[in-house]
Amino acid sequence: MKSLRLIIALLLVAFALGTNAQVTKRSGGDTRTKDKKEGSATITDRQQSFYEVKEPSDADLQWMKVIQREVDLEKGKNAALLYPELPNEDGENLYFIIMRLLAKNQITAYNSMDEIFTDEHKIDVGQMFDNYGIYYTEAKGSTAKNPIYEFEDADIRSNQVKSYYIIEKWEFDTRSNRMKANVQYICPVLHQVDDWSGENARYPMFWVKLNDIRPYMAQQYIFTDDDNNLPRYSIDDFFKLNMYTGDIIKTKNLRNLSLKQMFPDTVAYKHAQDSIEQRLRSFNQDLWVPPLDVLQARAEAEEKARAEAEGELEEGEDGDEVAEGAAEGDEKTVTRTTKRGSKSKSSSSKKSSKTKAKEKKAKIKERKPKSSNQNLNTGIRSVRNRKR
Repeated sequence: MKSLRLIIALLLVAFALGTNAQVTKRSGGDTRTKDKKEGSATITDRQQSFYEVKEPSDADLQWMKVIQREVDLEKGKNAALLYPELPNEDGENLYFIIMRLLAKNQITAYNSMDEIFTDEHKIDVGQMFDNYGIYYTEAKGSTAKNPIYEFEDADIRSNQVKSYYIIEKWEFDTRSNRMKANVQYICPVLHQVDDWSGENARYPMFWVKLNDIRPYMAQQYIFTDDDNNLPRYSIDDFFKLNMYTGDIIKTKNLRNLSLKQMFPDTVAYKHAQDSIEQRLRSFNQDLWVPPLDVLQARAEAEEKARAEAEGELEEGEDGDEVAEGAAEGDEKTVTRTTKRGSKSKSSSSKKSSKTKAKEKKAKIKERKPKSSNQNLNTGIRSVRNRKR
C-alpha cells in the first residue's frame, strides 16, 4: 500500500514538472519572437545608451566653449552627408534619416528660432510639414497622442538641404588633459530661391539632438573620397572624428549675438572667425612647453611674417627674397627696402652691383706682373728691417 502511494506521488511530481517546462518554453519562445519583431523597427534602450556620448562631470571640466558652425555640403568632404539625394542601394543620406525618424515619432525636434531644448520648445511635426510644403499622409496606427506620418521620397526635396547648422561643445577635460569637440545638436537648412527678390534664401528647419539619432547614423556608411568609393566610415564616425569643415557663425555670449551682428564689417568678421578657430586648434599645443628647435622655428617664421607685413623684405615674382651679389664668388645679401622706394632702389642696386663687378675685373687686368729680380723668399725679413 505504501509503495503504491509512493508511485502515485512520483507520477504527480513528474507530470507537474513537465507542464511547467512546456509553459516556460512556450513563453520564452513568444518573448524572443516579440523582441525580434520590435528590434527590426526600433532601437532598444541598451543600443541607445551604447551610442550616446557621455558628458564629463562639471568637476572634471576647467574650460568650455560653445560654438555654432555652418557646414556647407558643397565644400570638401561635407558632400558625404548629401549623397545619395534619393535612397538607393547605397542607403540614404542624413536628411532622410532625420525625416523618417520624425515621421515615426521616434525623436524630438525643437524650434529652430531658439537654442533652448526643453519640452516647451518642441515643434509639431505635422505643422512643420505644412510650413515647408511637404506632402504627407497619416500612417496606420496613428493617434492624437502618437501621430505617425508617411511621405514620398521625392516630396521632402533632399537636394535643397545644402547645409547644416551644428552646435559643438569644446571642453577641456582634466582627466585626460585634452581638448575635445563634441557635436550636440544639428539643424537642416533649406536653400530656396525667394519668390519676390529672386535671391537665395536659407530657412533653418528644426534642431534635433545628435545623441537621439546616433544609433541610426551608425548603421549608414558613407565614402568620403572620390578616389576610394569604399564606404569605410559611418555618419556617426563622420561627426565623432570631426571630419567635417564649417565656418564659425556664433559663439555663446552674454548678449546672444551672432558673429555677424557683433562684427558687421566683412574684414572684421573674417578676422574674428580665424582668431577663434586658431585659439581652439592651438589650445592643446599651448598647454605644454615645445622643444627648443620648435620654438626657434616658430620665432623665425613670426619674424619673417612681421617683416613681410611691414614691407621690409622685397619679394620677387615667385615670393622668394631678392638677393644680389657683387660678383660671382661673393656671398648673396638680402636687400631691404621700404614699400615706397622698393622698385627704384632695387633697380639702382642691380646697376651698382654690375658696375662694381666690372671695375673689379678691370683692376685685376691692369695689375703688372712681378719683376724677376724680386727676392722669392719675400716672407723672410732681415734683422735690420725688424729693428726699423
